[in-house]
Amino acid sequence: MAQIFESLVIRHTHRLPAPEGSAGAGTVVARQFDAVLASVGFKLSAELLERLSGLSEAAVVHTARRTLPVVREMAGDHVRHNSYFIDFPANVPATEEFWTRCVTEALGDKASRGKVLAQLTRGAVDLLSLPAYGRYQHTYEEMLAAQDELIASAGDRITVLHLGRDLDTELGALYLALAGSTTPLNEDDLRDLRTLAQRCALDPQPERIPVRENRAVINEARLGVGADLLLDTVTDVLRLACVLSGGDVTLQEPTRFRSVPRPLRRGLLAGLDAVIAANPAKLADVHTHREPFKRLGERLHPHEYPRWPHAADVFAVARGEKEARSFDSRIEELLTASDVLGAVKLLESAPGRLFRALDLLLRGAAGQEERDAVIAAAVRVAPDVSGRVVLSVREHLHNRARESGRSRIFVNRRGRAWVTPDARPPVPAGDRDRLIAALDAEIRRRLPAPGRLLLDPAVLDVALPLSGRATAAGLGVLPRGSVSEVDGERLRFFVYWKETERRTDYDLSALLLRADYSTDSWLSYTALRGVGGRHSGDITEAPDGASEFIELTLGRVRGSFIVPQVNIYAGEGFEETEESFFGFMLRDGEQKGRPFEPRSVRMKSELRGAGRVALPLVFRRGDHGRWQAKWLHLYLTGITDANRVEENQASVSMVVRALVEREQLTVRYLTGLMADGTAPVEQWDGETVPDEPVTYIGLVRPEGLHPDSRVITPENLRDLIPA
Repeated sequence: MAQIFESLVIRHTHRLPAPEGSAGAGTVVARQFDAVLASVGFKLSAELLERLSGLSEAAVVHTARRTLPVVREMAGDHVRHNSYFIDFPANVPATEEFWTRCVTEALGDKASRGKVLAQLTRGAVDLLSLPAYGRYQHTYEEMLAAQDELIASAGDRITVLHLGRDLDTELGALYLALAGSTTPLNEDDLRDLRTLAQRCALDPQPERIPVRENRAVINEARLGVGADLLLDTVTDVLRLACVLSGGDVTLQEPTRFRSVPRPLRRGLLAGLDAVIAANPAKLADVHTHREPFKRLGERLHPHEYPRWPHAADVFAVARGEKEARSFDSRIEELLTASDVLGAVKLLESAPGRLFRALDLLLRGAAGQEERDAVIAAAVRVAPDVSGRVVLSVREHLHNRARESGRSRIFVNRRGRAWVTPDARPPVPAGDRDRLIAALDAEIRRRLPAPGRLLLDPAVLDVALPLSGRATAAGLGVLPRGSVSEVDGERLRFFVYWKETERRTDYDLSALLLRADYSTDSWLSYTALRGVGGRHSGDITEAPDGASEFIELTLGRVRGSFIVPQVNIYAGEGFEETEESFFGFMLRDGEQKGRPFEPRSVRMKSELRGAGRVALPLVFRRGDHGRWQAKWLHLYLTGITDANRVEENQASVSMVVRALVEREQLTVRYLTGLMADGTAPVEQWDGETVPDEPVTYIGLVRPEGLHPDSRVITPENLRDLIPA
């Protein structure tokens, strides 16, 4: 179990909990450990290397054996990445030439000759029936022998592992950071919080747990140890019940409730009773999730517990036997009657809902007087609205003028995206500008005094993580909408998947778009060679895992956008496979190496979204011909089988255009607000580290920072979002 907790700390913080062991002369082994780490793109900080050097050789070896599997998995190097064409990217044939070769070989094979001849007489050949198609024709070891060694480059990725505190302290700090997050966590982080909550349920808790999903997994742990539950709405109890049944804590998917043991049943009913007893008006919240509450009541049998009558009222409302008028129905009635002022007055009691309805209220207002009242109400309640919602509305208003007459993009909690025409009337520019100014002032008021602020310029265009679900788990991953520079001559994508039960065929493709988002060309299993690019070959099953690659020489690409995508041609979805992930590598022109080299991996992210087409990011040609990556983390519905880049190019183009042209709030925005105050902002030169404590914001943590410094990197970027 200790190793599982250590891996959590390493993945989330890039710190190694202080190694333990007897004192000794471990310098030689520590340096060997550092060298092995370098082969997968990691290194020990000077402080950590010094600490290990003072331990016995056995202690260093023990530490290395526990650490290496973790960092290898972070980079995607824990599996074997073979390629169909043994010396990829060299000697990739043209598609027609390759298919003809497969047919010729099949005709020369006695076992397959008759079947292929019969297909030829019908005018079409099934590629999957050809022995040489879709399956590795060589072993992993044979592929390694055919590849040259990777030539080291100064541009290779180096991720530093820093010295952490003892394991208990690191776990406590990580628990508080995840539990108290001001933004929702992604599925992987929420799973890690659940693991930590089982250990930390009776330990000190965050002052506030603003995210309801976090509260639910923490309540599960607290229920298990008999601690008081953290409840203030009936929906908190419903979420907890979903967790206990292994269902969806976000309530987006239906949960099949399991039979609940009596002790847990009593805990849930007592919690519901206490919430309603304290505020009977909260019965109205039942309407939002009536059906799940009805199903839950069938499992809890509230009639058996007359001492909790308020809990029974919850299920009576769900069944329609007791009236509790919902807040939303009252708002809808007022808006239907064009009573905007009445709706605003009622919404002031629910500041978050008022903020989410601002656009609708401004559009529904009869004139400037009513719009002034809407804005005045928003300013009054702004201090009571969560920072995440304030920032989300600020971003919405910024894009509002730009979106009018264009397409709107919607992304649900599971990353599924769709685009629709924007038919909304515009919000008057003056009203929009007044609201933006008020929201900027509110955010500026909430930002803590950073003291001396040290800023890595590379982080300025990273989008604020207003939802953790806009970021996939992995290494070097940035939130949706972030922009980062691409420094390298050769760009190589990769996808890996391993099927769970049935044959699964994922197809890595790249769509190349012109400046107007029209299609220029693509690379896929049907187009193995294109302008500046090569595909590694189609793999059509993955019982032992499979990889596909695409390499592009950026200087030879004609288009303005490169859109890598993973299409599910057949088999299991991204959430059904045993494992699936995507990433990209960058290499200089002279570098060789295997198809997969962990040192050259710039990003590796899990594929775990809803939909049959994954769009991890888009590369766009920026100023002076320099390439940038803009992060998408999107999934398209696709079709049940046979998704192909040729068939989805129009829908992909629309989604890419909508998100590329949308402007997100970034670190630049928040640090700009800080600079408006008293905090001096210094740009880090990449070398000089101050002796005094600073607030550092950057892509990676520099070595040698004062121990009392506050450090913000992509791993804890959510800490920038004010409460």
